[in-house]
Amino acid sequence: MNPSDWIDVTTEKNHYSLDHFVIPDHYDEDVSSILIPHGVIMDRIKKLARMIVDDSPGPLVVCCVLKGGHQYFADLVDEIKKLRRINGTSVQLSLEFIRVKSYMNDTSSGGVKISLTDAELQEFKGKNLLIVEDIIDTGATMVKLLDRLALIEPQSVRVTSLLIKKTPRSNGYIPDYVGFAIPDAFVVGYALDYNEYFRDLDHICVISVSYI
Repeated sequence: MNPSDWIDVTTEKNHYSLDHFVIPDHYDEDVSSILIPHGVIMDRIKKLARMIVDDSPGPLVVCCVLKGGHQYFADLVDEIKKLRRINGTSVQLSLEFIRVKSYMNDTSSGGVKISLTDAELQEFKGKNLLIVEDIIDTGATMVKLLDRLALIEPQSVRVTSLLIKKTPRSNGYIPDYVGFAIPDAFVVGYALDYNEYFRDLDHICVISVSYI
């Protein structure tokens, strides 16, 4: 996907006041603004699902990167299923879940731990994989995951990330399908967390500096 096809929400004018939308009362003091409202997220996922189906070469193994990616994964798979019913496009899906640990507080650590064993990875050999991630920050985590997957020779590997962060710390990695380009800020909501909090927030929001 060309970066010009991303939805860029990196400027201040794209931020919404908390007064414009409904958020849980217990988060009123913890987030500074709403970056992407839930309805906009859902509409963008419909578009990404259509692009993925159009590009699919055959049966697809959709791999969810836990925990942050689970909401995007669930909504994306649901939209792909709807497309199959609407336009008759038949894309056989199987679902897998992996854990890739790279975050501690508000910085991205250098260490990456992948939950899959070598035997489990071998099940991906010769298959078309779609990796579903919530956010690409530096890109280090995804590059290491893709290097590991390449060793077992899948038929193809594509990556979709709902968010990509515009940060000078990026290694330049760009996924195949991106929802939104976001500023170099810590965001939460729509299953993205800060120390396991905020996963129940529907909108994607910028966390308050005072909370960190």
